[in-house]
Amino acid sequence: MLAQTASPVAVTLLVCAALVVGLVIGALVATSRMRRRAAAAAELAAAAAVDVAPTDAAPTEVEEVSVATTWAGDPRIDRALGALPIGVVVTDTSGNAVYRNRFAQRFERGRHGDALVEAALHDVISAAIVGQSTEVPIDLYGPPARNLELRGSATYDGGALTGSVVLIEDVTSAHNLDRVRKDFVANVSHELRTPIGGIGVLAETLRDADDPEVIDRLSGRLQNEALRLGGMIDDLLTLSRLESGRIEDPELMDLHQVLTLAIERSSPTAEYRQIELVAGRSQSGPVFVDGDQRQMVSAVANLLDNAIKYSDPGSEVVADVYRTDRGAILTVTDTGIGIPEAAQTRIFERFYRVDDARSRVTGGTGLGLSIVRHVVLNHRGTIRVESTEGQGSAFTVSLPLSKVHQPAPHETMQASVSGSDPEPPKERTQWPNP
Repeated sequence: MLAQTASPVAVTLLVCAALVVGLVIGALVATSRMRRRAAAAAELAAAAAVDVAPTDAAPTEVEEVSVATTWAGDPRIDRALGALPIGVVVTDTSGNAVYRNRFAQRFERGRHGDALVEAALHDVISAAIVGQSTEVPIDLYGPPARNLELRGSATYDGGALTGSVVLIEDVTSAHNLDRVRKDFVANVSHELRTPIGGIGVLAETLRDADDPEVIDRLSGRLQNEALRLGGMIDDLLTLSRLESGRIEDPELMDLHQVLTLAIERSSPTAEYRQIELVAGRSQSGPVFVDGDQRQMVSAVANLLDNAIKYSDPGSEVVADVYRTDRGAILTVTDTGIGIPEAAQTRIFERFYRVDDARSRVTGGTGLGLSIVRHVVLNHRGTIRVESTEGQGSAFTVSLPLSKVHQPAPHETMQASVSGSDPEPPKERTQWPNP
């Protein structure tokens, strides 16, 4: 029996290893590109604003232009620096700012986190005007959390100190990419090791078992671990496909039909957990969007499954679709345990779980909401969550309407006369708000 299962397990391990290597390389490349762009922007700012620090070499006879003259005489530099995604602050020898680009101006009279950046800026300037190059990282915990880096150095004109320049760079995306890469490597190793280790232990125990009941019980657990591992690999492969960001052959689909198919897929889980799935129909007529119906059904089913897993038996999960002037709206609402505010910015990350213990009981892989986010992004949409601990969560997906076909006004009016209300239901105002 073990000989027969060795080959599939080996193949599974190879697939996992290849998948991990590919995703890690992708994250490293993205981080490297971002850092190169930031470095290039910083070099442009420094070259436009200041002369480099003096060296032991004798100064040349090339005419040098002071910082103040540069700002007053060439508005092109001001426009160029204003377009940079980093802040540039230039001071005189007393530490007084003589120039701030658009990015840096936000901190001058800022509040809360921006005020902390301004205070750190003054410290960096104080060090720079006495010839000390300084680099200060600042972590703002928000929400939303931000990571900034301040780098200051003195400026010289013909060997004489003329002031300082400070660059303010928002490195939040680079930090997030680096954290996600590290978390992913650690999480995927842990998540795959658990079922693989379970399969090994169960197989070893099964080899020495003689009792038919024990063999039957161990075989069932072995099958569950194999299914769990297969589901995780399927989700990882799905994420890999979705991250390409392309929909090869977009089709016209009705979100009501998408919701119906997703509810059919999630109904067995809801029945098992004694959760009632309620499909609202707040607007008559179809709501058409363009995209991949299979992807959308999978995304909505993941939202429903997530709501079911974190709801108490006997409660309801309500899903609805309607149309507004801004686009198509799909909502999934539950009255479950809710999501802490600090976790709401991370729930769409791979393998992130608000409650690890509950996830182990429910059998979640931690990839469902990440799949949902990628599907929505591929359909040029947005997703947001509103949640209060102990009261439940409401996920709202917004998608652009199809330009091919939407119901004519008289179609909606006729459907309204027959008993359906074309407006969103009043009950939506009762959903939990943080």
